[in-house]
Amino acid sequence: MRYEGKIYRPPSEARSLIVQATIGCSWNHCTYCDMYREKSFRVRNLDETLADIDEAGRELGPAVEKVFVADGDALVMDLEHWRAILTACRRVFPSLRRVSAYATAMNVNQKSGQELETLRELGLELLYIGPETGDDVTSKRIAKGATFADHAQAAAAARRAGIDLSAIFLLGAGGLERSAEHASESARLISEMDPRFVSALTLTIVPETPLATLSGRGKFELPSSEQMLGELRTMVSDAEPSDAVFRTNHASNYLPLAGRLPGDRERIVAVLDQALAGELPL
Repeated sequence: MRYEGKIYRPPSEARSLIVQATIGCSWNHCTYCDMYREKSFRVRNLDETLADIDEAGRELGPAVEKVFVADGDALVMDLEHWRAILTACRRVFPSLRRVSAYATAMNVNQKSGQELETLRELGLELLYIGPETGDDVTSKRIAKGATFADHAQAAAAARRAGIDLSAIFLLGAGGLERSAEHASESARLISEMDPRFVSALTLTIVPETPLATLSGRGKFELPSSEQMLGELRTMVSDAEPSDAVFRTNHASNYLPLAGRLPGDRERIVAVLDQALAGELPL
């Protein structure tokens, strides 16, 4: 496989074959993110991508059960690019169970319902979307490019097409100023999106990002670890998804948690309360 630049994937794709079908992120304005800043976005030449898939098929074949299509929001590709890639994956990986990709609400909302249904029929089963927050003020400040309503619309469209969503939220995204609003509105967005998977990451101020500049000028203050755990407690206690797998297993987090919401809500909240009381190490 040929890769250009740094490659990122969600924790749950650790055993997936990564196919780099796009380079960078088509949005690439989020103030906190440096993942794709060294790349200029483009859709990779389709023949190169298909050649990589064929090579992986010869080398790995039946060993590949999951494929993650990179980079930052590969759903932006048009239907015919996706059709060729998904068809090739099904052809060369006989044990393939799932194909997934990062996406944005804009990517989903730009696709028609028929296009999304076709993608699902071709094998695209899971999209990772990072609203980061449900608070529209925070979303605007971090230049997310989509609102609460945009994410709710995208989730509904994916659900109608039969595509599962993994929604990612970012503790600390509202800064100290909007910590409470960020937490409560994120819980409300989790309920509205009703994803199959929900995960929380913890904001880190990365050097040379716009957020780092704001922080250096005193215009953004990161909440303390205890305050961010408080945000997480609000999200867990207030969110009402139908039945979501919940994880905080990203390396950025202070406390790894796992369970289902709402089924394991009381247990998870109890663990968070222990941590907030200083009874668990972070």
